[in-house]
Amino acid sequence: MSQKIVIDPITRIEGHLRVDVVVDDNNVVTDAYTSSTLWRGLETIMKGRDPRDAGFFMQRICGVCTYSHYKAGIMAVENTLGITPPLNAVLTRSLMSCALIMHDHAVHFYQLHALDFVDIVSALSADPKAASEEAFKYTDNPYACGADHLKTVQERVQKFVDKGNLGPFANAYYGHKTYKFTPEQNLIALSHYLENLRVQRTAAQMMAIFGGKQPHPQSLTVGGVTSVMDILSPSRLGEYLTKFKEVADFINRAYYPDVVMAGRAYANEPSVLNDVGTANLWTHEECPLSANEWLFESGLILNGDLSKVLELDEDKITEEATHAWYKNDKALHPYDGEQEPNYTGFKVEKTLNAQGEMVDTKVLDTKGKYSWIKAPRYDGEPLQVGPLANIVVNYAKGNKYVVPVVDKFLKDTGLPLSAVLSTLGRTACRMLEAKIVADNGLTAFNNMVENIKSGDTETCAKYKIDKKKEYKGRYIGNVPRGALSHWCRIKNGVIENWQAVVPSTWNASPKDKDGKMGPYEASIIGVKIDDLTQPLEVIRKIHSFDPCIACAVHVMDTKGNELGSYKVDPNICC
Repeated sequence: MSQKIVIDPITRIEGHLRVDVVVDDNNVVTDAYTSSTLWRGLETIMKGRDPRDAGFFMQRICGVCTYSHYKAGIMAVENTLGITPPLNAVLTRSLMSCALIMHDHAVHFYQLHALDFVDIVSALSADPKAASEEAFKYTDNPYACGADHLKTVQERVQKFVDKGNLGPFANAYYGHKTYKFTPEQNLIALSHYLENLRVQRTAAQMMAIFGGKQPHPQSLTVGGVTSVMDILSPSRLGEYLTKFKEVADFINRAYYPDVVMAGRAYANEPSVLNDVGTANLWTHEECPLSANEWLFESGLILNGDLSKVLELDEDKITEEATHAWYKNDKALHPYDGEQEPNYTGFKVEKTLNAQGEMVDTKVLDTKGKYSWIKAPRYDGEPLQVGPLANIVVNYAKGNKYVVPVVDKFLKDTGLPLSAVLSTLGRTACRMLEAKIVADNGLTAFNNMVENIKSGDTETCAKYKIDKKKEYKGRYIGNVPRGALSHWCRIKNGVIENWQAVVPSTWNASPKDKDGKMGPYEASIIGVKIDDLTQPLEVIRKIHSFDPCIACAVHVMDTKGNELGSYKVDPNICC
C-alpha cells in the first residue's frame, strides 16, 4: 500500500515550501508535489510606476539575494530603453556579483545544507588530533583545523548539549543510516560551519563597499552606478581587495576540501548520486571580466546531451498555471504574463486518524491547483537552472575557467563526470562556481582599475524616456540560484507590465498541463527512503537546489490518514 509523506513547511529557505511525496511498499518515491504556499504579488504593484524605481521594488522579492533582483530590475529597464552603461559601471556591478556568489554559496553549504551531510552529535566523539590529520587528506593547507582549535570547537558545541539544547544544530536526523562522515570528518565540517559565520560577514562587507549597504544595496541606477567616489578611492579599492582575498582563502582551504571530503565519503550513497531528474539545463552569461569577456557563458543542453550546447530562443519561453493558483491557465510568454490570483485552497477530506477518529484533513488538490508558483516551460519542456546547469553547460562548451576546476575536482574525489549530474553534483557545482569566482573574479577588479588609470572615470550613461513611445525589453542573467529573467513593458512613461521568472520558478514549478514535473519534483522520483519518519533523502535533494530541514513532518497514507506527527520547534531554524 502506498503512503504519503508531507513535509510542511521546509525551513531555512526564502519563502514557504511544502513537499508531498508518495512512496510504494518498498518506500521508493513514485510521485511528488511541491507547493509554494506564499503569494506576495510584487509584479502586480509594479504597474503604473516609474521604471527608474523598478530595481528598488524588485530587490524586495528576496531578502537573501537582494542584489540579484535589484540588478535585474535596473538592467531590464536599461535593455528596454536601449541604454548601455559605461565599462566602470559594468565592472562594478560584476564585482558585487562576485561577492554575492561567494557569500551565498558558502552560506548555503554550511548554514543551510550542512546538516544533510554532517552529524554534529558524532563530531563530539571525534579525536581532535586525528581530525586534524584527516584534514590534510583534502588539502595541503587546511583552514582552522589544528588539534587545539578543533578541541575548542567541541567544547563550544558541548555547552549546548550540556544545557539540553543543541541550539542552531537542533532537530536534525542525527544517527541516520545515510550519514557517511566519520566523527573526525564531521568535526572538520563543524569547525568550518562556525568559521563561515565570520567569513560571511566579510563577504557582506565587500558588497557594501560598492553597494552602500547589504542587504538591499542602493548604488545601482538606470544607466550605471552611483558609487563614484568608492571606485576612485585607493583605500576603498584596497579594502575590497583585502576582503576578497580573505573570502577566497576560505573557499579554497575550507569549502573546496569539505566538498571533496563529501564526494569521497558519499560516493556510494544512492540517494546522493542517483539520477539528476530534469536533464534539460539552461544557464546565462554572468560576471563580465572586461568589455568583451564573461567568466561564465550562456547555453542550453537538452536531454542531458553534453555534445550539443544550444542557444536559447527567448520566444519559446512560456509560463502556465494549470496547477498554480492563478485565473488564466494559458501558457503565455513573460511579456504577456498575468498574475491575477485564484486561490482554491486545499482539499478537505474526512479521514481516519491514528486514534480511530474521523477528522477533517487538509490535503493538496493534486488534480487541480496546488501552488503559487507557475510552471515555466521552454518549448513545452521544463528546464533545470542553477550552479549545476551553469557548470555543466560551461564545461561542455570548453570554458577555460571551468574545465580545469571540474577536472581537478573529479580527480580529487575519484568520481566520474556522470556524478556531476546528481544531488551531490548539484552541491559540488555550487562550490565550484564559488571557487571559479574566487580564482578569477579579481580580473574584473584589475581591469576596472586599469580603465580608471587610463582616464576613463565615467560611471553613468545619459538617457531620456519618450512618453509617447512604447518600449519592451528584458534582463536575462545568472545569479547564485540560477537563470533569472525580468520582462518589462513601458507605456506612457510608466511600467505597463512586469514579469519576473526567477530560478525557483523554474526549479520549484508544479506539474504542467501535460503532467510534466518541475525539477524539484522530478529529482525526488525513484529515491528510496530508509525511515519514513526521517525522510532525510528527500530533504537532502530539495536542499541541494538551495532551499532546508522540516519544522514538522507528517506521515499519512494516500487517503490522508495520519500515521504519525513529528514536530520540531519552529523557532529554531534547522
